[in-house]
Amino acid sequence: SLTVLQALEDGLKRADADPSVKAVMICGEHGKFSAGADIRGFSSPKRQGTALGSIISLIERSEKPVVAVIEGIALGGGLEVALGCHYRIAHVKARMGLPEVTIGLLPGAEGTQRLPRLIGVPAALDIITTGRHIPATEALKLGLVDEVVEENTVEAAIHLANRV
Repeated sequence: SLTVLQALEDGLKRADADPSVKAVMICGEHGKFSAGADIRGFSSPKRQGTALGSIISLIERSEKPVVAVIEGIALGGGLEVALGCHYRIAHVKARMGLPEVTIGLLPGAEGTQRLPRLIGVPAALDIITTGRHIPATEALKLGLVDEVVEENTVEAAIHLANRV
C-alpha cells in the first residue's frame, strides 16, 4: 500500500541520517514479510505517492547494511523489496516467488534484473517465468537468501547485522 511504501521511505531516510543507527532490518508483521501489491489497485487511476522501484533503489543505495527478515512469504513486490536489501534471512518455512507472471504481469520493480544478478540467469528465468513459490531451503541453495533459520528470524538478522 502507499502507506507502507511511505513508511519504508521515511524509515530508511531517518536511519541513513542517524549516526547511531548501524544497520536496518525490514520485516513484516504477524509472521509475513510481504505478499506484494494488491492487484486491485492496478486498475485505479494513477495516484500520487512513492513508487516501489524508487524505494528499492533507496534500500540498495543505503550506506548502512539493510537486512530483509523473511517470514511466511515474500512474493511479487515483497520479493523485489528483499532483492534490494544487502542481506536476506529467511525462516525455514518461508516461501518466495514472483507469481504475478501467472496473471500476465511482469515484475515491475526491477526484480527481473536483480534476481538474475543474484542467482544467475537459468535459475532466475525459471522463477520469473513460472511464478512458482520456492521454499527457503531452495532459496539458500540458489543464493537468494544468505541464511535460513528455524528459530527467531529477527534475532538472526540482528546477529548478521552485528557481524557485517
